[in-house]
Amino acid sequence: MALDALHTAIMSQRVNWVLDADIRSFFDSVDHEWLLRMVAHRITDPRILRLIRLWLRAGVLESGEKQETDRGTPQGAGISPLLANIFLHYILDLWVHQWRRRHARGRVVTVRYTDDFVMGFENKADAQEMLLALKARLAGFGLTLHEYKTRLIEFGRFAAISRQRRCERRPETFAFLGFTHYCGRTRDGRFIVKHKTERKRLTRKLTALRQEA
Repeated sequence: MALDALHTAIMSQRVNWVLDADIRSFFDSVDHEWLLRMVAHRITDPRILRLIRLWLRAGVLESGEKQETDRGTPQGAGISPLLANIFLHYILDLWVHQWRRRHARGRVVTVRYTDDFVMGFENKADAQEMLLALKARLAGFGLTLHEYKTRLIEFGRFAAISRQRRCERRPETFAFLGFTHYCGRTRDGRFIVKHKTERKRLTRKLTALRQEA
C-alpha cells in the first residue's frame, strides 16, 4: 500500500522533488519519557503503561553484563515497531500535516513505514524549507537526520527533460522499503515509476541461497 501511494503521487504530475530521509539510529534514540507521554494519550490503564515502561527499561546485555538504558526501544522485540509508529505519528505525521496546511505552496506527499519515510514535493522551495524544519523538529525530540543518507533529489515526470536541458545525467534513484525506485518509460514512451530489488538486499539474499545450497 505504501509503495502504491508513493507511485500514484509521483505519476500524478504533481511531484517533482523527493526528500529521501533517514533518521540516524532511530530505534536506539527514542526518548522514553516522550514516548510514554504519547502512549498515555491513547491508553489510560496504569498497568499497561507500567508494562510498557518495564519493556523500555529492560536494558541490554553487553559482554554478559546488563546495561541500563533511558533511550531506545528493545532490539528485536515485537513491540518496537508498534512503539516506533506511535512515536513518529505524533512527532512526524501530525506535524507534517500541520506544516503542509500552513506553509506549503504546492503539493506535499508523505509515505512512511515505521521509521522509513520519503516525502514528495511539487515545488523545490517547499522541499528545501521542509528539510530545515524537519531537522529542527526532530532535534526537539533528541533525533537527527543522517547527513549522508538524507538527500533531496529531482524526480518525476519532468525530471529527465529538465536535467537533459541542463546537460545533467539521468534523474537520481532512491531506495525505499527494499526497492530502488527510478524514472522510466513504457514501450509507447509514457512516463512510469519503476522499481527493482535494492542491490544490497539482493546480494545478501543470493549469498544466503548459495550458502544454503
